[in-house]
Amino acid sequence: MTHIFPGLPLIESPLFPALKAQWGLSAEEERIATDLHEKGYAVFDFPDPELDGRIARIQNHLGPRYGIDFADPHSDKTAGERRIQDAWQFDEDVRAIAANQGVIDLLSKLYGRNAFPFQTLNFPVGTQQDAHSDSVHFSSLPERFMCGVWLAMEDIGPDAGPLFYCPGSHKWPIMTNALIGRRGYGSDLASAQDPYGPAWQALRYVHGVQEEVFVARKGQALIWCANLLHGGSHQNDPRLTRWSQVTHYYFDDCIYYTPAFSDEAVGKLALRDLVSISDGKKKSNRYLGEDVVEPPVRTKRRKSYFLRGMNRLFARPWGSGD
Repeated sequence: MTHIFPGLPLIESPLFPALKAQWGLSAEEERIATDLHEKGYAVFDFPDPELDGRIARIQNHLGPRYGIDFADPHSDKTAGERRIQDAWQFDEDVRAIAANQGVIDLLSKLYGRNAFPFQTLNFPVGTQQDAHSDSVHFSSLPERFMCGVWLAMEDIGPDAGPLFYCPGSHKWPIMTNALIGRRGYGSDLASAQDPYGPAWQALRYVHGVQEEVFVARKGQALIWCANLLHGGSHQNDPRLTRWSQVTHYYFDDCIYYTPAFSDEAVGKLALRDLVSISDGKKKSNRYLGEDVVEPPVRTKRRKSYFLRGMNRLFARPWGSGD
C-alpha cells in the first residue's frame, strides 16, 4: 500500500498500521512511531555522546541571563526570567542540540518529509503553563507538519513543575479561529492561546482525559505532535530548577504560519519568515512543490481563489506564545 495521504505526517495517517511495516523501522523507531500515532508523544534517549558537556556549558553561559541566584539553594528560582528564546543564535551548544542529525533523521523518517529546526526555548525552571496545543502558535499547510522535542537537562522530580500532557489529544480537532468564531488576522493578543482555552477545557471534560506527568531523567527527550495538549505542572518547591530545552521543528514543502493571527478561510495568513537552525538558510513557504510568492500587482492571468488569497498572505512574522 502506498502513502495516498501525503498531506498528513506518516505517523498521523489513518493508514499508519498498514504503512509502518513498509518503512524499514528498527524496533526502537517502531516503538516511537507507534507511541506518536496512538498517544501523540514518545520518549527517547537523546542521541548525543557530548550531551553532559553541552548542558554544563549552556547552564554556565545562559545562567546569568535569567536573573536567578542559582548559587543559593534556598532562593526562589521562579522569581526570574523563565525562558530564553532562540539562544541558538549565540550559543553553539544550544544550536548543536537543536540541529542534532540523529533527531532530524528520525523525525524525517516518521513524518515523511525532511525536518528542520526553526526555534529554541531554554528554561531554568518550569513554565507552569496551562494545557495548550502548539498548533495555534505554529502551524503549516498541510496541517500537522510541526512537532516539538523537549529535552531534560537534569533529573526532574514531581516538585519541580514537570512537563505534563494529555495522551490522545493530538487526535482532537485542531483549534482555529473559524472553529471558535473569532477573527485573528491583524488582532492583538497578550497571549496567543487564551482565546482557545475554554474549547480545550471542554474537550478535556467531554473526553475525560487525565494529565500525565513526565518525571524525566537527565538526557531523556520527548517528541510531541503538533496538536497534543501539554503544559507545565505547578512548581511545588520554588527552590528547585528544571533545566530543559525545547526545539520546534517544521518539515519541508509546507506553508508556515501563526494560526492565532490568521483567517485561513479568506486567505489571510500571518506567515513566518524562517531559517533552518541547521545551516542558517532561509526556508521558503511552499505549496505542492512551488514557492508561495506575492503575485505581481498587475496580471492578465486569471488567478485561482487560492492565489487571490495569496495577495494578502505576507503579514509580519509572529512570535510564539509557547
